[in-house]
Amino acid sequence: MANLAQELITNAESGKAFSAMQISRFSPQEIRMAIQALMGEDRDALAYALGDAGLALYPDSEDILAITSLLAVVREDWPQAVDLLKQLIEMQGGQATVFTHSMMIRSLRCNLDLAEAFEAAGIALSLFPEHPELLKEYDALAEALGLCAVQAQHDQVI
Repeated sequence: MANLAQELITNAESGKAFSAMQISRFSPQEIRMAIQALMGEDRDALAYALGDAGLALYPDSEDILAITSLLAVVREDWPQAVDLLKQLIEMQGGQATVFTHSMMIRSLRCNLDLAEAFEAAGIALSLFPEHPELLKEYDALAEALGLCAVQAQHDQVI
């Protein structure tokens, strides 16, 4: 387990809070690994608190954005997940993974932003055109938005 994670667990067990100074000694990568270790130990509350601290200290870190967006998805905090994933995708540009795009689509859908989720699915499909999960999401969102019926009516008219 990462040193930071062990430090936090020790402090928590002895009733001590951790400080920004304690966290700032660690890099974004070390914070990400500590969050992963804490989640693996079912110490979710500590992981969430460390994620918040990491985001406050390193708001422009790809590692921190990636792990805190996942934490937001786990917590089902859809507005925060959407916000963090947007930042991550913007930061990564064309290097954003299909997983990141899938999490964005899911977060938008769960946040009931179906039109935006449909648009995000279209963008993701332009980057990963044959990905089965993205195709399935795109079709499901089109159906939910009633776009399948509109397309079918359009095809009949032509």
